[in-house]
Amino acid sequence: MSLQSEMLVEQKVSNAQKSTGTAYLLWFFLGGFGAHRFYLGKTGTAVTQLIITLIGCFTLFPLIITGIWWIVDAFLIPGIIQGHTEQTRRDARLEVAALQVAGASVSHPQD
Repeated sequence: MSLQSEMLVEQKVSNAQKSTGTAYLLWFFLGGFGAHRFYLGKTGTAVTQLIITLIGCFTLFPLIITGIWWIVDAFLIPGIIQGHTEQTRRDARLEVAALQVAGASVSHPQD
């Protein structure tokens, strides 16, 4: 991959990067509602966490589950962000490679 292509990939990664600080602020203040998971793109588990918390408003047991999940998420956030960054990097490399192949076929049409 050329230097220009690698710079394009890293620019895309930088633009899509999730902030650890933002994730932890959302976790601390709205973690029971899954706000940090929505931010990190984990919509399925965010909705699950939100539902468990809302059900927990009527009974105590689901709130215990949410509390444990909230503590565990404090340790999972860095890994989730790293995974998101690596996935973004892979996607950007595939996109740049596809653009290079498309550009090569346009500049050298087959007769």
